[in-house]
Amino acid sequence: MTTTPVKSGYAFDNRSPEAEAQMRALEAFLDPITADRLAPILGPGATCWELGAGGGSVARLMSRVVGPGGRVIATDIEPSRLTPAGNLEVRQHDVRTGAPEGGPFDVIHARLVLLHLPERRRVLAELIGALAPGGWLVVEEFDCTAGLRVLAAPTDDAAKLFQQVMEATLGILQDRGADLAWAQDVHTEMVLAGLTDVDTITHSQSWAGGSAGASLHETNSRQLEPRLLATGLSPNQLEGFRELANDPAFASLSYQFVSTRGRRPGRGAVN
Repeated sequence: MTTTPVKSGYAFDNRSPEAEAQMRALEAFLDPITADRLAPILGPGATCWELGAGGGSVARLMSRVVGPGGRVIATDIEPSRLTPAGNLEVRQHDVRTGAPEGGPFDVIHARLVLLHLPERRRVLAELIGALAPGGWLVVEEFDCTAGLRVLAAPTDDAAKLFQQVMEATLGILQDRGADLAWAQDVHTEMVLAGLTDVDTITHSQSWAGGSAGASLHETNSRQLEPRLLATGLSPNQLEGFRELANDPAFASLSYQFVSTRGRRPGRGAVN
C-alpha cells in the first residue's frame, strides 16, 4: 500500500469549498439505493473495503452493520473528510496502486470511481482478486451516454443553455479520461472475470430546481468553472445555469445510476 496520493483522473477536487455540498447531494440521491444493494450481502463480522469513500456515509453504514466483530477500511486519495471510529479505519490510498492491506474482503464497494480512471479494467480485475471466497463486489456508476432530458424549463432558451453546459461538462470529464459508457460494461466485465450471481439495477428520477439532486449541477459547475469557461462558455451563461438549478420551474431527469454486484465463487466466513 502507498500513502502518497497519485494524481487522479477525477475531475473534481475533494478539497475544494464546493466538495462537501457535492458529496451531500450525491449521498441524498444515492445512499438509499446503495443501502438496498448492500443489505442482502453485508452482515455482522464482515471485512469490507469502501474505496473512493468521499464523505464516508457508506463506510459508516457498513461499520454499523458489520459490528464490533467486523472491519471496514475506507480509502480515498484525499481522505480529509473521513473520520475513523471503532471498526472503521481510514487510509489515504489510490486504488490504481492495488488493494490496501487488510484483505481479503467479504464486501468491496466502489461508487462513481472507476468510470473516471483510464485503468478501470485493470483496477476491476484487482478488486476481484482482493475478494475473499464468496465475497461480493459492488460497482455503482452513472451512465452518462444519454443527455439529461429537460422535463420542464421556464423558456426554450433556458433548456438549451442547460444542455449546452451539460455537454461541456461531460466533455471535460472525457478529457480527463472518464468513460461515459463504462456503467454499461460492468455487468459483462464481471461475468467475463468469473464472478457469479451478477445482477444489475438502474435508477433515474426527476430533479426539480432547488432539489438536492439539482444542486449537484450547481456545485459541479463551480468546481469546473475554469475549465467550463475555457470551452467558450461565458460567466453570464454559468450564472444562468446555476439559477436554473435553483428554479422550481425547471426539472430534468437525473443521470441513470447503474448498480452492479457479483460474487467470487467459493464459500467464505461471511455468507
